[in-house]
Amino acid sequence: MLVLLPPSETKHAGGDGGPLDLSALALPALLPQRRATVDALVALSEDPVNAMRVLKLSARQHGEVAVNAAVPTAPTMPAIDRYTGVLYDALGAGTLDAAARRWSGVHVMIQSAPFGPIGALDPIPAYRLAAGTSVPGIPALRRHWAEASTAALAAARPDFILDLRSEAYAALAPVPASVPSAFVRVVTPGEDGAVRALNHFNKHAKGAFTRALAQSRPRVGSRAGLLRWAESSGWALREGAAGELDLVV
Repeated sequence: MLVLLPPSETKHAGGDGGPLDLSALALPALLPQRRATVDALVALSEDPVNAMRVLKLSARQHGEVAVNAAVPTAPTMPAIDRYTGVLYDALGAGTLDAAARRWSGVHVMIQSAPFGPIGALDPIPAYRLAAGTSVPGIPALRRHWAEASTAALAAARPDFILDLRSEAYAALAPVPASVPSAFVRVVTPGEDGAVRALNHFNKHAKGAFTRALAQSRPRVGSRAGLLRWAESSGWALREGAAGELDLVV
């Protein structure tokens, strides 16, 4: 099974790893797209005023331009440790034991805007770029990433893909039609019995669910297998709309 996570706008600074090595990231077929995106991001940083406009930064966030300028040379840390926020706080990568981290390195990928899908333990620097941003030289990240990323995911030949990404990031790398998959929606039952999608708790639930998978390391290779594991582990995961699973919290 391959679990796909969204990134987070907020990130830890610094790191104790060496500079970014794009050729060492997961799915190496995406190297041309990665180089083009990083080059465009660095070039954009040469004009701080324009960079702030393109990235929709406030005056208080002007330091993010320098962060992007340093992407090729800045220190790195594993992607699963780089990202912060509700989902990653719930995942708690820093408190996972060695076996759970190894499982994450094999079975979890994070959908980033500048690097495409990357392995959870791939070392990356801090950066500022969102899925909906149009960087000069790369007008639409969706067109830039989608076809190549889908092909790269298909070539990895996972038995099953569990898609926990937001829709904006899922669009950057659509799941291959050739791979069995399920897109997860986090819902809660209302007083009328109908289920409703959640926002804040959506991220928390996805992080906690991924942590549970990493800790138990189930041998899951299908939708049915995942549903059986969830039931035995106390998670209310059930069939949703076509191609989807509902995580009820």
